[in-house]
Amino acid sequence: MKLIIQIPCYNEEESLPETLSRLPREVEGFTKVEWLIINDGCTDNSVEIAEKYGVDHIICFNKNKGLASAFMAGINACIAYGADVIVNTDADNQYNAEDIPKLTRPILEGQADIAIGARPIRQIRHFSLLKKFLQKIGSSVVRMVSNTSVIDAPSGFRAFSRDAAMRLNVFSKYTYTLETIIQAGEKNMSIISVPVRVNGDLRKSRLISSLSGYIRTSILTILRFFVVYNPFKYFILVGFGIFFLGFIIGLRFLYFFLTESGDGHVQSLILSAILLGMGFQTILVAFLADLLAVNRKMLEDIQYKLRKMEYKKQQSNYKKESK
Repeated sequence: MKLIIQIPCYNEEESLPETLSRLPREVEGFTKVEWLIINDGCTDNSVEIAEKYGVDHIICFNKNKGLASAFMAGINACIAYGADVIVNTDADNQYNAEDIPKLTRPILEGQADIAIGARPIRQIRHFSLLKKFLQKIGSSVVRMVSNTSVIDAPSGFRAFSRDAAMRLNVFSKYTYTLETIIQAGEKNMSIISVPVRVNGDLRKSRLISSLSGYIRTSILTILRFFVVYNPFKYFILVGFGIFFLGFIIGLRFLYFFLTESGDGHVQSLILSAILLGMGFQTILVAFLADLLAVNRKMLEDIQYKLRKMEYKKQQSNYKKESK
């Protein structure tokens, strides 16, 4: 069994030494543990530091592409290098590396496809009260949208089985944390939350430049995922809402038409007709969006099978070369 620990990295020369020095080379249940760094267009000495600490694999981008792209590049590389389990952690040493065995145990025991580290949010001193509150609210919304029981949705400390990793697709350019949970929920993967410890704050978060920006981006991200993964439910609710509003305004027109000898209130009739038309068209869009969602699922199944075939081919070639 091989475990690969991946770390997306962008200009982390100050925190990377501390992070790498704490990573394990032996984890219970695995015969081999390797490290992988995704160089997301670093302009400092992060790559040199990674080489100095004996990182096994380094994936390089010519320019910064963002956390989500770096995460998926790492996942694909880990699969290609034959990982049975993949652990993702951050380069800022936020998560306690000693908890990696706790994170991988549910995967090894077949209890889950994905294990997500649940941080003790209330006990983290460098988190403000507002941030703690927003983390709690955000996780609640993600649980509702994804139909999962994830405690700490924004946590980047995660373990994936190889099969679960092959099923992942990240379209967001902002972050992978929310989308992967929603995808896993939609694909009926088993997700478990594992209590983990955190280390002291080495640097400020780069994803949260301001709380207002973080709230706005998170809301738009969750809304987008809901539309992408539940298009029928979204458009049918919007369509019926608009149609119902037009129906109520139409009833208002009929009431005045019958009680006031048909005089006036033509504006209500026009508005009712417009809303009824818009509602009906939106309901039609719901059915079209559902057909597109079915097509997307079929393409994802094809992609999953292709990934499995490519993996088997790579492992077969590796065995031949080793002989």
